[in-house]
Amino acid sequence: MTQTQEPAAPAARLRPSLRGDRGPVALGFVREAALLPVLVVILVVGAVISPVFLTADNLISGVGQQVSALGITVVGESLILLIGGMDLSLESTYGLAPMIAAWLIVPKAAFGSGLMLNPVIGILIVFAIGAAVGLVNGLLIVKARLNGFIVTLGMTVLLAGLQNGSVQGQSPYQLPSAFSYIGAEFMGKVPVSLVVAAIVFIAAGLFLRYHRTGRAIYAIGGNAEAARAAGIRVDRIKIGVYVAGSVLAALGGLIEAGRVSSVTGDQGYQEGIIFTVFAAAVIGGVSLQGGKGTMLGAASGVILLGLVQNIINLSNAPNYWQLAINGGVILFALVLARVVGGESSAEKA
Repeated sequence: MTQTQEPAAPAARLRPSLRGDRGPVALGFVREAALLPVLVVILVVGAVISPVFLTADNLISGVGQQVSALGITVVGESLILLIGGMDLSLESTYGLAPMIAAWLIVPKAAFGSGLMLNPVIGILIVFAIGAAVGLVNGLLIVKARLNGFIVTLGMTVLLAGLQNGSVQGQSPYQLPSAFSYIGAEFMGKVPVSLVVAAIVFIAAGLFLRYHRTGRAIYAIGGNAEAARAAGIRVDRIKIGVYVAGSVLAALGGLIEAGRVSSVTGDQGYQEGIIFTVFAAAVIGGVSLQGGKGTMLGAASGVILLGLVQNIINLSNAPNYWQLAINGGVILFALVLARVVGGESSAEKA
């Protein structure tokens, strides 16, 4: 009798969160507000360093377009972090998915395969590759119970090799306008990519806040066994989140390809974007241990890193110092957000 009653306690504890209690929301607001002082400091520093910094052309057209692809990938990684997982291979999906599609749609003279597929089919291939990679990762981690770090690390190297091997180290270019539209076009001064990124952040935030599956993601990240006892389909949701994360990384890669009008062998893995993706999510309050964080916080982390990079560029800082400056700013932002956010922004011991 006692054995049958044991799951009831954790299940009962989960019910309020599945209905959307206000406690986590209030804590999330505190964590998000913790970044505001940092952003204010950065805006002041940027305005002092360059008169161009606070213009609409720089902040919306420039920074907005540059951070959109990264931001969408951060949404994918944040969802995976919320269930208590991680996916290092998002950076390789970010490069491989648009690379294969571009190779199939551009002519041989532009380092393509010569098949000249319709660009719309190419975009579908981008999303299909993202979904396939996420599904394989999810099955290996959730069903086969392999270590998530090792699985996604191995997948990272595999996809990076496929990215360069499929085009023999070349960079397909002459991308059709339909393929590069999201990453290259503007609506007035507003990049289409920024509009898409904003829609993705808002949709993910509303899903996590108001949809039952979204709230279940928090429950799984907080305590997977308790969530399972409460009747949540933990395995199915985890695999679905890995798929969603990879699809978003593929979308980010598509946007980046449109922005630079090509897909280089360096896109993704060789650029090491996964470090920036993790930094943006964690600075924004998404916990590496799962169950804690919001899309508003993640967006704040993306904006912060984008502004810092923009200030570095405007100040003409020497290339060999840029990594050190970036790392120092990330550490400073983390410490300041921890101080302002108090215990609500602390990781579990």
